[in-house]
Amino acid sequence: MRHPRGGIYFDDFEVGQLIRHRFTRSVTQMDNVLFSNMTMNPQPLHIDRQFSEASEWGQPLMNSLFTLGLMIGISVPDTTNGTLFANLGMTDVKFPHPLFENDTVRCESTVTAKRDSKSRPTMGVIEFHHRAFNQNDKLVAECTRQSLVLKKPA
Repeated sequence: MRHPRGGIYFDDFEVGQLIRHRFTRSVTQMDNVLFSNMTMNPQPLHIDRQFSEASEWGQPLMNSLFTLGLMIGISVPDTTNGTLFANLGMTDVKFPHPLFENDTVRCESTVTAKRDSKSRPTMGVIEFHHRAFNQNDKLVAECTRQSLVLKKPA
């Protein structure tokens, strides 16, 4: 049983479950500029083409926090849309390869742990390991996320 918005209830997640997310997204220069400006990050590697072309990468890098947010966002429709009560934290955040403008991101998530909430009997804690890849299957981001998720209604 899924939530009307498509999310999975705590009861139906299984440790070891691999979810290949159905949505992908191509990222743009405008994404990079808007996100960098909204977060007050003037790093020229993200927003100054001339500066970034002279770098080791030869082109602008997508803001890594945009990449992290996109990876989590892509996972939501297939995991916790409507069933998430709270994100409890993220650990082991890594960006092993840069994401560049015009790359296309795909993501997958593995359920690595689950337990009943100690303080909220109608909820449980799910631990996800999220991974994002570019169109060449290079890992561009990964993290472990702990989420407080609703159990099925009684």
